Amino acid sequence: MFRFIALLSMTVTCASAFVIPTVSSTTYTRLSMSDDSVANNKFLQDKLAQNPNMMAEPAQNPDRPELPQIPGDYNWDEKYAQDDDWISDPTQIPGKQVLSQEQIAMQAAALGKLEDKWRAQREMEEYEASINVGWVPTAELINGRTAMFFLVTGLLTEYWTGISLPGQVEEMLRVGGFIGFD
Repeated sequence: MFRFIALLSMTVTCASAFVIPTVSSTTYTRLSMSDDSVANNKFLQDKLAQNPNMMAEPAQNPDRPELPQIPGDYNWDEKYAQDDDWISDPTQIPGKQVLSQEQIAMQAAALGKLEDKWRAQREMEEYEASINVGWVPTAELINGRTAMFFLVTGLLTEYWTGISLPGQVEEMLRVGGFIGFD
């Protein structure tokens, strides 16, 4: 069974290494037929034959000419102008409230207080979680897991050797030289 799982995982790993990359029309590097990578790559030549626009520079963003145009980057107002529910004027948005500078300052102060409170609470929780000694939940969890591990180890040793748990403790003390200096 183990060999089958190992063979299956190797097959999946090897198969994922041979995934053929796709070339999209939004390639930002200029490809030319004189490049060795294109001239020697049949896959790229086929893609270039199917889509000759890949050779051209990408379209530029009309609002920011230093950036390329992103697919789906368009004027939302222009697209949804015919929709009755679309509001193109931001001052006509229902429920929109215009706040004064004093109201904004009061909200910022209130948010600052909440941020300080939550930061102090988070720091206290992180500190309590980092303590590993004493009567803290993390130490008790580690102690309980260690006790369960050694109890199971002792029971398995008793099963295999026939020596009881107190007999195992006595044997460890004798081997360690703590008892039996006769």
